[in-house]
Amino acid sequence: MTGRTLYGKIWDSHLVKNYEDGSSLLYIDRHLVQEVSSPQAFAGLALQGRAVRRPQANVAVADHAVPTRNRANIEVGGLAQLQIARLEENAARFGIDYIPIESRHHGIVHVIGPELGFTLPGATLVCGDSHTCTHGAFGAISFGIGASECEAVLSTQCLRQTRQKVMRVWLDGALPFGLSVKDIILAVIARIGTSGGVGHAIEYAGPAVQALSMEARMTLCNMSIEAGSRVGMVAPDERTFAYLEGRAMAPKGKLWDQALEYWQTLPSDADVVFDREVRFDVSELTPFVSWGTSPEESAPIGARIPDPAAESDGVKRLRMQRSLDYMGLTPGTRLEDIGIDRVFIGSCTNGRIEDLRAAAAVIAGRRVASSVEAIVVPGSAQVRLQAEAERLDRVFLDAGFEWREAGCSMCVGMNDDRLRPGERCASTSNRNFEGRQGIGGRTHLMSPAMAAAAAIAGHLVDVRRMAGEGHA
Repeated sequence: MTGRTLYGKIWDSHLVKNYEDGSSLLYIDRHLVQEVSSPQAFAGLALQGRAVRRPQANVAVADHAVPTRNRANIEVGGLAQLQIARLEENAARFGIDYIPIESRHHGIVHVIGPELGFTLPGATLVCGDSHTCTHGAFGAISFGIGASECEAVLSTQCLRQTRQKVMRVWLDGALPFGLSVKDIILAVIARIGTSGGVGHAIEYAGPAVQALSMEARMTLCNMSIEAGSRVGMVAPDERTFAYLEGRAMAPKGKLWDQALEYWQTLPSDADVVFDREVRFDVSELTPFVSWGTSPEESAPIGARIPDPAAESDGVKRLRMQRSLDYMGLTPGTRLEDIGIDRVFIGSCTNGRIEDLRAAAAVIAGRRVASSVEAIVVPGSAQVRLQAEAERLDRVFLDAGFEWREAGCSMCVGMNDDRLRPGERCASTSNRNFEGRQGIGGRTHLMSPAMAAAAAIAGHLVDVRRMAGEGHA
């Protein structure tokens, strides 16, 4: 009998029932509830007179629509005010813990879950947001769900799902100077494509993964959905346990000891056979940026815009041409010659304290280019407070950045922070789809350090040029 994967162990321990069509009923431990996908779910419960089965297994917070400035003057009757009020009302009505936007625990749902210790190894965790795969960094099966599924979890604490195959992405080597985990995941997606992980849960493993901090692992798992997988995972280890110990909602005392004993059994067995395996040597990477309207359309910063005419695949050729038309780019243009109008540092991908430290290290003592508008949006109130304690806010403000309150902000055009038509943005977020950051907005994905460098230069640039290390 061959060994079992991390994914398989958690799945088996949460399996309620198998159906003849191949699907299964899976028990769900934790549910993060936000303002965008939950109204229909709560309305369904109310219509049928149902209660929430386990209120304590849910935490509600508004993040997508909340403004990141002038919070005390949210427009009464405006969409943000209505969505926030509705979530607060539903949480109170159904007995769910709600974190108000003025709380010191407020933030993006995928940032505060780990901060609170609500996210735990070996758990199944869902949320009405596709980037729920972030929580897999702790060795959990976590994935995004739709409104009807939110209702099912609220009322039954179970979901009907199809078991995924498992793909291991093995990362060897050590990251070179000036690179980060964002460069790794963009390179992975560029190689396997945005459909490369379809039908698979992705387990990230190898020496390079073991060396990553928990915050970096969250970034890695966060963009698994951009590779086509709903589930990204890293096996829990001593780094995981150290991060969680003592957090507000993590187990305490004897429960911690019992949990730790179980968590240590979760990593994939040594003799396991994965359905697919992909290997990368991260020591060969250079900084990556996106050039098109899909995360797959990314390349090393030293590259040029590819020519669709050279692509033999007709479907891909048409997609590339559409991307270039939307982005206003010409084949052969050097990526470093692309000017920018805006810079956004934040999101559930790169809004944690390590991300802000990396950007601040580049920014310190420099000024944002006069042609650029730049904002920093911490992923949570806790991140914001920590950054201010370290005086990172002063570094950004002195350089010409705006320093904002926590929220999803410019990652998604559902709040006041949006690109204007035709504006080009260096962004640390996760998606560069058409209109993602605002109608007609053009997005280039990159790491926090690369975004900071672009803010200073006024165009896409290799951050290593500013940091030295033998680069001209």
